[in-house]
Amino acid sequence: MKILSENNINRDEWNALVHASATGTWFQSPEAFDFFVSMPELFKPFAVALACDPAGTQTRLRAICVGFVTVEKNTVKQFFTRRAIIIGGPCIADDCTDEEVAALMKAVKSTLLLGRDGVGSSPIYIETRNFNDYSRWKGAFAKAGFSYEPHLNFHVDTSSVEVVEANLGKSRKRDIRTSLRDGATIIEKPTLEQVREYYAILANLYKTRVKTPLFPFSFFEKLWQHKDGRFILVALNNEIIGGTVCVEQEGKCLFEWFACGRDGEWKTIFPSTVATYSGIRYAAEHNCPRFDMMGAGKPDEAYGVRDFKAKFGGTEVEHGRFLCITKPVLYRIGVLGVKILKKLK
Repeated sequence: MKILSENNINRDEWNALVHASATGTWFQSPEAFDFFVSMPELFKPFAVALACDPAGTQTRLRAICVGFVTVEKNTVKQFFTRRAIIIGGPCIADDCTDEEVAALMKAVKSTLLLGRDGVGSSPIYIETRNFNDYSRWKGAFAKAGFSYEPHLNFHVDTSSVEVVEANLGKSRKRDIRTSLRDGATIIEKPTLEQVREYYAILANLYKTRVKTPLFPFSFFEKLWQHKDGRFILVALNNEIIGGTVCVEQEGKCLFEWFACGRDGEWKTIFPSTVATYSGIRYAAEHNCPRFDMMGAGKPDEAYGVRDFKAKFGGTEVEHGRFLCITKPVLYRIGVLGVKILKKLK
């Protein structure tokens, strides 16, 4: 087995693995890695791969892990909050052995703990946010020092528009129908100024309800410019009132990264519902057989967002997360800080 870093991974093999693997997502692709690289003020990206070199054959890529260490401008905040996030979970060949998966994750951990970019870049914890089933390799992750944390998600079947409409809940159908009847419109190719209007709604949601950091507008502008970014916004009287932000993995999946709306301002117009439905329908109309809602909280905790997502006809799955805490004291401080922040009004 051979460990490779981003500079010596064959991109054709990388693309082929992401396309073929059941755990291959857009977030593990070369395009995603390049997207994160384009914003050094926000991310310190990494890509670690494992290849095998059987006798008499060419080296073959077996698994790859793409992620980023978060970056904060404030040095003190960076020291206490730095974390490595692997969105979607690593991309692993379907026939990978436990030995190969454990070797990959050990290499990821050792690479990150080196702190390649100086003091403060070594993460407090490493977390994979899984969008697919890794249950067969749980033992391999544990062997590499990653514990399993239950976490829910919804996968929506978007193999056809007919399937989408048949699976949609009655209340969602009614809310969509009255919203469109009373003037809500869907914009699939918004201008940058419209994206800016949307961002204001999203930022307010994060500040008042989510109470966790949101990427700056520059992130959304870069994603709007990206060939795989999909901004589907909802307007009323030429004013943006909601929308969904997705990335498309052509022929495989549409991932809903952000969604919000000015809900509750109208009796018969439901911006968030129209936004998510529009993303689901877009997937069906553009040959993406699955719509991934990118998370629905922990199964033992009440979560209003999960209740909202449950009514779009998706299947609830629990693919969880793998967590490796590298600095336990700082991790406990961070967990306490987040709890305090969420309690503040």
